[in-house]
Amino acid sequence: MPTFNIGDKAVYPAQGVAVFTGVESKEIMGTKQTFHVLQVLDSKKKIMIPVNKLDSVGLRKVIDDGEVDQVYEILRARDVKLNDQIWLRRYQSYTEKINTGSIHEVAEVMRDLILRKNEKPLSFGEQKMLDQARRLLIQELAVAREVERDDIEEEINQIFAN
Repeated sequence: MPTFNIGDKAVYPAQGVAVFTGVESKEIMGTKQTFHVLQVLDSKKKIMIPVNKLDSVGLRKVIDDGEVDQVYEILRARDVKLNDQIWLRRYQSYTEKINTGSIHEVAEVMRDLILRKNEKPLSFGEQKMLDQARRLLIQELAVAREVERDDIEEEINQIFAN
């Protein structure tokens, strides 16, 4: 498990990139516990992770340049078989992928949902899933490449322009 310091950025599964803001101690049910405190970049959400659970929550470092290229390869892939299960099973599968915290899995979800959307309208749940995957992907790619989110969004729009 990588170590993190105050000011470091990390990816928290299904939440996105967060910044370590400090360490806090709280008494819970008569026991004093110490927590790492993170602030999700694009929201007011504060995440508190018990120090002894840091390695089990799926927290990871932001991807590097090599992985950025891999993500773009996933997004550009068109020779993929879309999940043909009923929408509920698809939704569950996509949720599982997003919850892994893997940017590669999130990229697959986004790509597959955009390709499906080009064929027929998405259900409300799938559209929300697409929005979440897109937000997570754009956020991490922008941090990894140290560019504005708008730049990443434009690149992604170009990839899916038909």
